[in-house]
Amino acid sequence: MHPSHHAKRTPDKPAYIMADGGEVVTYAELEARSNRIAHLFRDRGLRPGMHIALLIENHPRFYEICWAAQRAGLIYTAISTRLTAAEAGYIVENCEARLFIGSKALGEVATALRSLVPAIETWLMVGGTEPGFDSLESVVARYPTEPIADEVAGYDMLYSSGTTGRPKGVTVPFLNEPIDAGNPLLTVSSKLYGIDENTVYLSPAPLYHAAPLRFNMTVMRLGGTSVIMEHFDAERYLALIGQYRITHSQLVPTMFVRMLKLPEAVRRAYDVSTLRCAIHAAAPCPIPVKQQMIDWWGPVLWEYYAGTEGNGLTMVNSEEWLAHPGTVGRAVVGELKICDDDGAELPAGEQGTVYFAGGREFSYHGDDEKTASSRNEHGWTTLGDVGYVDADGYLYLTDRKAFMIISGGVNIYPQEAENVLVMHPKVFDVAVFGVPNEDFGEEVKAVVQPRDMADAGPELAAELIEFCRQRLAHVKCPRTVDFEAELPRHPTGKLYKRLLRDRYWKDHANRIL
Repeated sequence: MHPSHHAKRTPDKPAYIMADGGEVVTYAELEARSNRIAHLFRDRGLRPGMHIALLIENHPRFYEICWAAQRAGLIYTAISTRLTAAEAGYIVENCEARLFIGSKALGEVATALRSLVPAIETWLMVGGTEPGFDSLESVVARYPTEPIADEVAGYDMLYSSGTTGRPKGVTVPFLNEPIDAGNPLLTVSSKLYGIDENTVYLSPAPLYHAAPLRFNMTVMRLGGTSVIMEHFDAERYLALIGQYRITHSQLVPTMFVRMLKLPEAVRRAYDVSTLRCAIHAAAPCPIPVKQQMIDWWGPVLWEYYAGTEGNGLTMVNSEEWLAHPGTVGRAVVGELKICDDDGAELPAGEQGTVYFAGGREFSYHGDDEKTASSRNEHGWTTLGDVGYVDADGYLYLTDRKAFMIISGGVNIYPQEAENVLVMHPKVFDVAVFGVPNEDFGEEVKAVVQPRDMADAGPELAAELIEFCRQRLAHVKCPRTVDFEAELPRHPTGKLYKRLLRDRYWKDHANRIL
């Protein structure tokens, strides 16, 4: 269960293919190049347990670096390519990286980091160079292609996307394992998703995010082939399924919405019959969206709920979901616990904070306070989400606790209104959150990205409010609607709602967070 084994058995098989650039990296090439980079790491004084950081777009060299770090026992932090230099610099410094690899395409931010993080000892760049950086491709050419003598398994240390505050680095104990040791994701992927050497996996999301990074590496551990999109485009995604006869993929609900917004004639023009498993997560999927996807693609959808922290995992297949619409599944790693604000466990059907008991241990790097805030007195851990468990043990998410609106003493979870409004034919994207109200403390606001900005205005706002009120209690619906040409959504599907909400609270001393 490691690319090094497949390099011996099937050296000429593609480990991954870049969808737009067309570059094919075989298992033999991945083996040789990752070994060269591992030797470079050792030559620069990096020993097991030390940290590196990379700021690279979906690039052919990305996984050569990750596998080199994995087999050298390093802790590697992939950074969001959408961050400013100051935001990226915080992560590079916080993760205590000794070596940094950037890309020429992100050269402006990478160059700015040199003055922000002086502790970095080695600065490298792929796809070209900027002043102060050495070319990774040139530097590694002099190193051998054989494995280093002291291989040991490293792992990623990724940072939460910071939608509710400053990013947190998620770390787990260093176990000193062999590089081909198993893990829970491997077990789930092979036994439930059916990923194996015959898998052709389509990856549409940024590789620095936990799910695409780990799922692609899992496919390569199991001997399949990944097709990596440099950027997501709904119609291009559908075309790639037919072109490569894709069997598996991993998406987020916003990608489903983008595809469903395509004209039906466009959607029906593409063959998706080879898909055996379409995995999705990252945000709750509106029930009508998922129902339409199952109607279109068949019962191939698998949903899971988990976080970068890896403290627990729920899963549900299409058949189970159809019997329990809206669920994100039952626990397969850890045990679900729903608790009230005082930490008391709640019975089935009652809504509270979602905890996992008995899951993987984790901590937030260098932040004992944040680590402690993710646990209760029982040692159960939470990602800060809110939901309930039904009598059959299925979990239903309602929102993140940080986004809860309190209006006149009533708790309102904006995910419900978002799920309704995104289904309106004139809506492309939507965010719902609380804004100041002198009488009630907060009131519900919707910020909408229309499919056509020419439609934006009072008439559409009134139409959307009425559309929501026909489907939800009035208290849950927006009282007002504003329009934006584009919402600040992360490519992984997460919405930077805080950036929108802060505009409405900037003049209020008692901002609700």
